[in-house]
Amino acid sequence: MTALWCLYNFLFPIVFLLLLPKYLLRMAKRGGYAKDFPERFGSYPPLVKEKLSAPGPVVWVQAVSVGEIGIARSFIDALCPLVPEARFVLSTNTSTGYALAKKAEAASQGRVEAVYFPLDFPPFVRRAFRAIAPDLLVLVENEMWPNVMRRAVAENVPMLLVNARISEHSFRGYRKIRFLTRDLLPKLSRVCAQSDGDRERLLALGARAEAVETTGSAKYDIPPTAPDAAAKAKAYLAGIFPPDALVACGGSTWPGEEAFLLDWFGEARKKFPHLRLVLVPRHAERRGEVAGEIARRGFRYAQKSLPEKAAPEGGADVALVDTTGELRGFYAASDLVFVGKSLFEKGGQNPIEPAADGKAVITGPHLENFPAIREDFLAAEAMRVAKDGTGVREAMDALLADGAAREAMGKRARDLVRAKAGATRKMALRAVELLHTRRA
Repeated sequence: MTALWCLYNFLFPIVFLLLLPKYLLRMAKRGGYAKDFPERFGSYPPLVKEKLSAPGPVVWVQAVSVGEIGIARSFIDALCPLVPEARFVLSTNTSTGYALAKKAEAASQGRVEAVYFPLDFPPFVRRAFRAIAPDLLVLVENEMWPNVMRRAVAENVPMLLVNARISEHSFRGYRKIRFLTRDLLPKLSRVCAQSDGDRERLLALGARAEAVETTGSAKYDIPPTAPDAAAKAKAYLAGIFPPDALVACGGSTWPGEEAFLLDWFGEARKKFPHLRLVLVPRHAERRGEVAGEIARRGFRYAQKSLPEKAAPEGGADVALVDTTGELRGFYAASDLVFVGKSLFEKGGQNPIEPAADGKAVITGPHLENFPAIREDFLAAEAMRVAKDGTGVREAMDALLADGAAREAMGKRARDLVRAKAGATRKMALRAVELLHTRRA
């Protein structure tokens, strides 16, 4: 495989430079790109190195972005009591993920260091390994970084892939590069797959049968929304909506979905005059675009990030929540939830978050990122998955009209989440086994 790796490392900087303008533009829009920029090249501050030099094993957990960060935090929380002397490096690739990783660092009492993941190029990877000196590398979901994985093998660092998933769509893509996955996947010491289907697909791509087990989805291991987060969201809505408001929330919405929900809202409020709408776009930097969609339809609206848009005269019809890290609070404060990236975009967003709070959840047809979870919810009649926009409208209207059905669906959803919990602890126990092997 030497020729393959030479080709990969030859092409990597070329592709990176070609994509750099788009990358810089996207990061500039989202903010935070310049801050801690050297970390992307494996150059970490002396203070990070100093903290990691203390006695005890170092566990490096890599979570590519926001969704994976939540799983990584739960994993670290589960592993901490099992290995009290461990210290953690939580790395990520995006500025939004980095912001959440920094929150985890602040809450960890010195046990977690948040950094950017290095670009997967040999000099940067070697520098990162020298700085972190991990005893265990944990990858979240379906990450495969060739140079990072090869460096871990070279330095005898065990690797654990947690909450592993390979969707049918991803599997078709990976099959085209099976010559690569057959070399990478056997390097993993242990793999914790979300479902039996994920396990079978991983085996077909080259993972070792004895290394892969089905542990379930760590996404079920989330607590209900923190009481203070729910209270803050409820207080905000109480300041802009009437006391008897019936609140529908569109969470983690993507382009096109806000316009769809606004059009539905305009018709639905004729039948439900107390109805109000909360929109929480997946990317807060789209606030201007979403605000324009609201204004064009003539709705009065409050915009969370702007004090001057906090309380329109006569109250708001729509709340635009264009801040980061507050989605779950608004899920908890709502009566009905539509989860985005499911109507026009493929993949879907996490439906478990509102379900954990006992909310009735509706999605569009696209939940490719959550196939096992989708089947769990449908089998328990704990979620509505509509075939198209018409189906979403009909499901929303039906649940708004029937409070008892809405409450019953929410209870089934909450019960399902509780019944499926426990995967994270299983993954943490596998990490303990690998750390013991490393020390032996």
